[in-house]
Amino acid sequence: MDKILEGLVSSSHPLPLKRVIVRKVVESAEHWLDEAQCEAMFDLTTRLILEGQDPFQRQVGHQVLEAYARYHRPEFESFFNKTFVLGLLHQGYHSLDRKDVAILDYIHNGLKLIMSCPSVLDLFSLLQVEVLRMVCERPEPQLCARLSDLLTDFVQCIPKGKLSITFCQQLVRTIGHFQCVSTQERELREYVSQVTKVSNLLQNIWKAEPTTLLPSLQEVFASISSTDASFEPSVALASLVQHIPLQMITVLIRSLTTDPNVKDASMTQALCRMIDWLSWPLAQHVDTWVIALLKGLAAVQKFTILIDVTLLKIELIVPHVVNLVHSFKNDGLPSSTAFLVQLTELIHCMMYHYSGFPDLYEPILEAIKDFPKPSEEKIKLILNQSAWTSQSNSLASCLSRLSGKSETGKTGLINLGNTCYMNSVIQALFMATDFRRQVLSLNLNGCNSLMKKLQHLFAFLAHTQREAYAPRIFFEASRPPWFTPRSQQDCSEYLRFLLDRLHEEEKILKVQSSHKPSEILECSGTSLQEVASKAAVLTETPRTTDSEKTLIEKMFGGKLRTHICCLNCRSTSQKVEAFTDLSLAFCPSSSLENMSFQDPASSPSTQDGGLMQAAIPSPSEEPVVYNPTTAAFICDSVVNERTIGSPPNEFYCSENTSVPNESNRILVNKDVPQKPGGETTPSVTDLLNYFLAPEILTGDNQYYCENCASLQNAEKTMQITEEPEYLILTLLRFSYDQKYHVRRKILDNVSLPLVLELPVKRTTSFSSLSESWSVDVDFTDLSENLAKKLKPSGTDEASCTKLVPYLLSSVVVHSGISSESGHYYSYARNITGTESSYQIYHQSEALALASSQSHLLGRESPSAVFEQDLENKEMSKEWFLFNDSRVTFTSFQSVQKITSRFPKDTAYVLLYKKQHSTNGLSGNNPTSGLWINGDPPLQKELMDAITKDNKLYLQEQELNARARALQAASASCSFRPNGFDDNDPPGSCGPTGGGGGGGFNTVGRLVF
Repeated sequence: MDKILEGLVSSSHPLPLKRVIVRKVVESAEHWLDEAQCEAMFDLTTRLILEGQDPFQRQVGHQVLEAYARYHRPEFESFFNKTFVLGLLHQGYHSLDRKDVAILDYIHNGLKLIMSCPSVLDLFSLLQVEVLRMVCERPEPQLCARLSDLLTDFVQCIPKGKLSITFCQQLVRTIGHFQCVSTQERELREYVSQVTKVSNLLQNIWKAEPTTLLPSLQEVFASISSTDASFEPSVALASLVQHIPLQMITVLIRSLTTDPNVKDASMTQALCRMIDWLSWPLAQHVDTWVIALLKGLAAVQKFTILIDVTLLKIELIVPHVVNLVHSFKNDGLPSSTAFLVQLTELIHCMMYHYSGFPDLYEPILEAIKDFPKPSEEKIKLILNQSAWTSQSNSLASCLSRLSGKSETGKTGLINLGNTCYMNSVIQALFMATDFRRQVLSLNLNGCNSLMKKLQHLFAFLAHTQREAYAPRIFFEASRPPWFTPRSQQDCSEYLRFLLDRLHEEEKILKVQSSHKPSEILECSGTSLQEVASKAAVLTETPRTTDSEKTLIEKMFGGKLRTHICCLNCRSTSQKVEAFTDLSLAFCPSSSLENMSFQDPASSPSTQDGGLMQAAIPSPSEEPVVYNPTTAAFICDSVVNERTIGSPPNEFYCSENTSVPNESNRILVNKDVPQKPGGETTPSVTDLLNYFLAPEILTGDNQYYCENCASLQNAEKTMQITEEPEYLILTLLRFSYDQKYHVRRKILDNVSLPLVLELPVKRTTSFSSLSESWSVDVDFTDLSENLAKKLKPSGTDEASCTKLVPYLLSSVVVHSGISSESGHYYSYARNITGTESSYQIYHQSEALALASSQSHLLGRESPSAVFEQDLENKEMSKEWFLFNDSRVTFTSFQSVQKITSRFPKDTAYVLLYKKQHSTNGLSGNNPTSGLWINGDPPLQKELMDAITKDNKLYLQEQELNARARALQAASASCSFRPNGFDDNDPPGSCGPTGGGGGGGFNTVGRLVF
């Protein structure tokens, strides 16, 4: 009969005919056959099952074998023995490999056929050993699934006793090695089915033998907490979590979080991988375990792990809030409304705690504007309920995250640990186009100066391929020695120190290059006595020409004349000093009347011939006492209780004597401009006018008049006599609260004009006063009133006040309520000295007289109307928001509304660019014609350094891409259940970019 069957299946007869004959063969199984004939039939059917060339042959083999095994059971029991089965498992069958799934299927069917035979017990004992061996060999998912089918049907084959624990542990390890590289949905569904079978087997074993559960879970944790870079455990392990009894959460979490053998790095790795599991279709209850583990770690105060995991894997809901809110609003369900109220509360807590991201928060505020905002007290209460503090010095936020440059084409600066004060200032200086071009054009080869490091930093910001650059070298070189590393500092103080360092350094280099030892001033190693001995020489030197000025003087240096008139004898004294920025105090108002402020740097100051910063003197001190030890630091703001008047008449040109003409002074209203609701909204122009307004020195602040030889009431006025290319204005927002002995921040909103007209007093004759950088300063006696050093001037001078137009270039914003905390970021745009300049320059002159008349009549000036028109045109022009590593597009409208939308975010330092009809810098640079419309070509040394770093970056990016590909492969690829939306929203705005579609190739991120 076996010969007939063999000839039939290999013949060319029609398939229906073959089926009829096969049916006859199956029916003949009832007839008696001797042992040799039965064995021959079993051999033939086994060969057809395992080596059949087509499905028909394999089907015939199964049908005939089952029939003959049923009617000839003793003969089949003799054929299907331990030796035969062991040979199949160890050697395979002819050309068939021992790991082929067909062999396991054949054994599975054979067990079913001899289930009632006594010899089956021997096979069970054999298979208990063999299945453990097979699992230790890490079979592929398909083979492991077939093995699970066999063991599910024949639980007698599962190892017993201690071997059962070993078997479960090895099976967990095998699951950890599962991989699926296919991207086809059919294969992926099959893979999911295979994993399900294996995990169900483990569940059944855990139920039958509970002692195997804990060792299995320990093996799961060992796999996912592995820090071995060469091994990435499969996401298929997530399928096991759904089978862990939820009642065990408390015990297991407590055991994991308190086990001293579990290192922080292992726990962090395990949590990150569990979060990755959330994209797996079978990851039921994984989110429950993740939350429980996070809470367990918080309970034992392992905040470092929590913070690291948060920064690595947890994505804020920020990019999805708007769509989420609209979705729940459309539901209209009471539960949706209740959820949105809670979500709004949490969002306000987030914005309060993580301020300084206006570009992200503005659309969210618009979306949740209809829901109640929690009070500040409630926000603080919520934030204090569960605060995390790290025990680690290097958090995951400091890790470099590779991604391409932002769509803006600009480069961010990596925060090195509370260095946002430096990053915001550097970006503002970099966006000062003329200054940047001058720095990049300098020939500093062979020099290791701070300017060289700034040039290096500017070159990288302009040409690196990185999304963000780490300015470590420049930070260490430019950090003031009294600044504590990794602590928040005052960006204004840092900016002054930086400009002064650059100025002094260039002066020294110029002196050394010209071999004039008598002019060398070393700010770091020169004592006050040495400076005093050189001061006399400086006062006799001729006025500094443009070619002799340092770059800082050319770009940021201006001159301020202080004029004091004794109200008793009408004699006058005056002095001209240099400045790099003006510190503007807030005008007295109802909100500030009871505040007392003190500013140690409130008077104009210089140090060792350096540039000084101008601010308003404090009424509690002598009017103009110069103290070089405190003048360099502006820490607290000043509100002077003084007689308020406007600057001298800015729109006339006449012969002016040393005594100011009272009739030519325009008195301004003491009140600050108000909104319709009565809320004061001063503008930068108001603060500048207040700075330049005459001040009456009375009481403890009287002036010592040399002519009267006594203290007298006097009038002090300040006039800008030489304007800088870049005008730096610092708004003095930090005040000292004498009652509570703390520094507070003035959160008043200030209107930022796009166009600022700076009144500059031009003089044609000034014979009695030398205009050198340290005029009339006698450093030998610093305890005397500086006013005694001011020389009386009786020489007439021709003077004319001219309004010089400036355009807003950048704004440094402080977010927070204290100078010792908070966050800095900056808005900036590219402006050259001639951008829209001719129109602005000449139109401002034409509007000057009209502005004066409108000011007297209290009407809106034509210049304000012109500024509004210009602002409307500038709305569409590119502004950039620099927030450490993050750089985004923004608009001037966002700059204007920043404080009204985010009360803790206030403009602090402003940079304005002077506008003129022709570029005043072009004549100073013989090569400027080659790069007047762009940055200058870099020197070879800089280009080589940037090219080398860009190549390194590309290599890092390639390695990172490979790592991501391996991780994606281990987690399978782009599986989408039926009905899954293919149009997913864009990914996260976080540092690593992110996500979109929810396939296996997506790195899972837990959304809070």
